[in-house]
This record gives sequence, structure tokens and C-alpha cells, in this order.
Amino acid sequence: MPEATARRSWGRRMVRKVSSEGVGYSIADLTQVRYLFVSGIPRNGADLFEQAYGALTTVARVMHEEGARGGIVRQDIFIRDHALIPDCKKIIEEFYCDDLPATDYIVQPPCGGKLLEIEAWGVSRQKGRVEIERVSEHLVLLRHSDITWAHCAGIVPQTPAPGVHDRALDAFGRMRDLLAASGFRFGQVLRTWLYLGDIVGPEGDTQRYKELNRARADFYRDTRFLEPYLVPSVHSAVYPASTGIGAGDRDVMMSCVALATERKDIRLLPLENPLQVSAFRYGQHYSQQSPKFSRAMAILGPEVVATLVSGTASIVDAETRFVGDVERQTQQTLDNMEALLARENFQRHGVADAGASLQDLVLARVYVKRREDYAKVRAICKARLGELPVTFAVADVCRPDLLVEIEGIAFAPRG
Repeated sequence: MPEATARRSWGRRMVRKVSSEGVGYSIADLTQVRYLFVSGIPRNGADLFEQAYGALTTVARVMHEEGARGGIVRQDIFIRDHALIPDCKKIIEEFYCDDLPATDYIVQPPCGGKLLEIEAWGVSRQKGRVEIERVSEHLVLLRHSDITWAHCAGIVPQTPAPGVHDRALDAFGRMRDLLAASGFRFGQVLRTWLYLGDIVGPEGDTQRYKELNRARADFYRDTRFLEPYLVPSVHSAVYPASTGIGAGDRDVMMSCVALATERKDIRLLPLENPLQVSAFRYGQHYSQQSPKFSRAMAILGPEVVATLVSGTASIVDAETRFVGDVERQTQQTLDNMEALLARENFQRHGVADAGASLQDLVLARVYVKRREDYAKVRAICKARLGELPVTFAVADVCRPDLLVEIEGIAFAPRG
């Protein structure tokens, strides 16, 4: 039986959050579709097959019970070791057969000690029509409500060049080309994830993350993001929301979400945080090229607002706060997310009838730098976020003095 169920009613719309042993999930019932976000943790099993199959069947059971059978569009596999990926891919492909989601294999060990953990996004029809086109394990297209979403995952470079800059440029190009083959421009990307091994390690006379930022700035230079979809109040630089985070593999890996629609009542709002300097305005002492991302991207519908929150850490203005104190860093990170989502912040951005709180989150990821800090971070997140599908993974953060980073998705009513 579920340990807890939380409901948040919006008239005929509802967000429901459920937590039980081995699984947490959220359901957002919108006008025409139902979105499901599931975090599946193996309950038992000694080897990779038993744990992977256990997590997969748990996710599939939830999706089936909530009406999204065959409707998983993307999944992220957090896995302990890179050497496990080939066998894990075989298990995943045999389990899904022709219904394979866009899939990332992320070398970030689950904090709970298992070999892997699965985060999945699914969708089912409420009214109207839902179509899922499974192009490959790297791209799935979702169509509903006169909107097409592109979920792109697991993009790695193929160039023989060894440097982060050149390899990241190659991966960005491959992601652009994959989207273009399905009719998307790269400027329609609204959310990215950039994974980089040894993210704060040295690269020549600089740092690997700084080289990733240089590649991102170079690739984005001639791209005008999301212009047809922006609210009229946007007059500053526009970049996708993003997470740049460490991973156990040395290489670069990327994924993204892109949007296409002719609807005039769907608009996008890039959000900046009143407590923080915009990342793309950081000084050169942080990086030769500043990180080109927005703190969040809000998708404004006529009745509901979905906000994709970028990777967020204990930074106020542009400085790290509470160096060495993981509990205070976690609290500050959640404070930053709260300020970002707040109605007052939407008002600052020219949208008066939107806003959310931490209780409107339907999914979160928590990256913990030191495994020994997991219990402290988990306790704070539990107290402030309540019942929520949360993935806790061990990962290095983009500054050596940052101990935790959190991202999430929030759904809240418009008006």
C-alpha cells in the first residue's frame, strides 16, 4: 500500500503524488493528457539483471495502472559503473522491444546503494489524441493537443578529437542533426542536460567545465532560441534551461527537449532568479565563456503552467554560499528554487497570473557530491518537498566548493 498520497486540486485538474517502497510517482491530469513521472528503485536483487528487471517492472506497473501503458517517452538510467552499460542496454531493449523510450545511461551511482535507478516520463490520453513516434533510442516524438515534443537522449560525440571543447561541439552538432531529421530546428530546444566526466578536473591550463561552457557558447552563437513562442515581455538573452553536471565516464553526453506548435495560447518564459546573477552574465573569472542557460523555462498554457527548473545550487548573486556545510547548502538551494518559482518572480518577468511553490514540484533530481552526505540531504528534501519522486545520485558539481545540486519540474494552475 502507498505510504502517502498528496493531492493538489485545480478545479477539474489534479496533481497526485504517491510514494511506496521502491517507487515514487506523480500524476498531472491536464485537459487532454495525463503526465506521469516515476522514480523506480530496485527493491531487491543481487545482480544487474534482477535489479534492472525489478525497477523496470515497477515503473511499467505504475504506468499501466495509471493508464500510460506503452506511453513512456523518455527514461534516465542512473547506473553505478560504465562497465555495466552494455548489459543494461540489452536488458532494457529486450524489456521494451518496439516501445523503447529515448534513453540516457548516466554514470552516477544511486545514493541508496543499488546498481541502478530509473526515472521515467510517461503520458496517456485524457481526451483527444496522443501519438508517440519512436524514432530510435535517441529520439522519441510525442504529439498531443496540437503540440509536438521531441525527446532527445544519449547523444555522445563521434569525433576522434580528445578535448572537451571539440567533443562537446561534435555532440551538439549530432543533437542538432538528429532533431533536424525530424523537422526541428535547434532553436526550438527549451531544456538540455549536459553530462561531463571529471567536470571540475583540469583541461590544459583551464578546467573541463569551462571548456564545456566555451563549446556551448560557440555552438549557440548564431542560434536564436524559441523566438516564435516567447511571451512579449522577454527582451533579454534567451537560452534553454539546463543542467551541467558531472558523471563517472570521462566523456560528454547530452540530451534535450524541444517544442513545436502553431498554437498561439502556448507561450514560453525563460526565468532568471532574483537571488542570483544570471549564469550567462557571470564574470570571466568564473569561465572564459559564461554558462549559456536560463535558470528555468516556463511553458505557459491557458490553464496550467509547467516550469522546468535548471540545475540549482547554493549560489547567491554569483558566489557559493556555506562552503563545506552540506545542510546549509541544501537549504539555500531549495530557497533559490522557491524564489525562482514564486509568483512574485513571474510578475518581475511580466507575467502576472502564474507562479508555483516547492509543493507544486512533480519530479526532482538531487545530485550529491559526497555519498556520506546523502542522509542529511535526503532528510532536508523530505521535510521541504514532501512526497515526491526524487532521484538521489552521486555526482560532482560544476564548482569544487558546491556539494549539492537540485533540478525539478513544477505544474501549477494559471491565474
